[in-house]
Amino acid sequence: MTFFISMFVFFMMFIFKYIDDFVGKGLGAGVLSELFFYFSLTTIPTALPLAILLSSLMTFGNLGEHFELTAMKSAGLSLQKIMFPLFMFTSIIALLAFYFSNNILPYTNLKAGSLLYDVRESKPALLFKDGVFNNSLEGFSIRVGKKDKDGKTLRDIMIYDHRAMQGNNIVLSAETGVMEQTPDKMFLVITLKNGVSYKEMADNAKDAETHPLIRDKFEQRIIRFDLSEFKMSRTDEALFKNNAQMMNLSQLNSMVDSLKIKIEKRKFEFGKQLNQTYYSKSTLLAGKKEDVKNNLSFYDLSKAQKLNAIEIASNIARSAKAYTESVSSDYESDVFSVDRFNTEWHRKFTLSIACVVLFFIGAPLGAIIRKGGLGMPMVVSIIFFLLFHILSITGEKLAKEGAIPPYQGMWLATIILLPVGIFLTYKATSDSNLFNADAYIQPIKRFFIRKK
Repeated sequence: MTFFISMFVFFMMFIFKYIDDFVGKGLGAGVLSELFFYFSLTTIPTALPLAILLSSLMTFGNLGEHFELTAMKSAGLSLQKIMFPLFMFTSIIALLAFYFSNNILPYTNLKAGSLLYDVRESKPALLFKDGVFNNSLEGFSIRVGKKDKDGKTLRDIMIYDHRAMQGNNIVLSAETGVMEQTPDKMFLVITLKNGVSYKEMADNAKDAETHPLIRDKFEQRIIRFDLSEFKMSRTDEALFKNNAQMMNLSQLNSMVDSLKIKIEKRKFEFGKQLNQTYYSKSTLLAGKKEDVKNNLSFYDLSKAQKLNAIEIASNIARSAKAYTESVSSDYESDVFSVDRFNTEWHRKFTLSIACVVLFFIGAPLGAIIRKGGLGMPMVVSIIFFLLFHILSITGEKLAKEGAIPPYQGMWLATIILLPVGIFLTYKATSDSNLFNADAYIQPIKRFFIRKK
């Protein structure tokens, strides 16, 4: 139950984030259903740890609230033995989470990412508002005075044809019209009735001064508009496959190895290229007299020749600097890519371990609080999950920026919260009143009573 509640919450966050990209684009139910399905699956890595934390806290909170934990302990069972079956169940979930993260999630991210890109790039649906010019159709500007309730009949229509790129030289005006789409949705057909068309004839300077025009009255005229640009086109998914989030462990390892080989090769070629292209030239210009037999050295040149040599050396130095900066930029980009791929590699494991760590926080907390339901457990779970989420985001950001190694950033939340889980398990085993206010107030009262 808590898992689907968590999925729903994070899925609604996705809807609110991208709602502007969906509205007004005339997307079919099939496209929206596919997009929502894939993105609901992408919420699992975030929803599953929260669900484990909340459900374990509720379970042990209910056991404690109904004195079932007390009954089991009085029968000789320790808290660790009581937790062991659920720990095994959580471990199975963690293994399934790793399989999902490594095998299913990359495919889901690929489908969701490519489909979202196509949705965001598609043009809004063609809608005519009363009295407002619509420029969605390329080469045309259309104004409809009023649209009847049937959605097809148009009144007081004005169409500017800009396809010739000569301004508003072609204008059509009609009293009424009927708007329909072809069965394949590829064309919009507007049948104009009782109208007039105007066309300015300004082919030369003389025509531009006299402003001649052709006016043509018609009872009915049919205009066909191409709607292919409004139809959402699907991008080749192969263009997105190099994204780190769309790879499994073996693919990430392969990419990291390839990038490391590329970096080492770039280092070797940089020194070799710099020496052959730039250093060898500067050595000839600054050679010593005894080393130069057939050529004049720099010291034997005339003033004009020396100035020319200095200019050439300056150009070589500037070229070497530009080449060095270019190689340095490429090197930093490759190192950044390696960190990004390593970050995603560690993410495959942190999801599974997070489920186990949060179980060891939720279960003893429930035994200590002894409150079931969605009240107090929900509040405590949200606090710990926010702490986990903030630590995860902070560590990931630092790792991607290169401030800390990827393994430190991705395991930061686990390293910090694991001792908390061990401490809470120890306190729950010893029946500690960790969240009982009287346990902290009574020693203070006794201290002051003794003083008196």
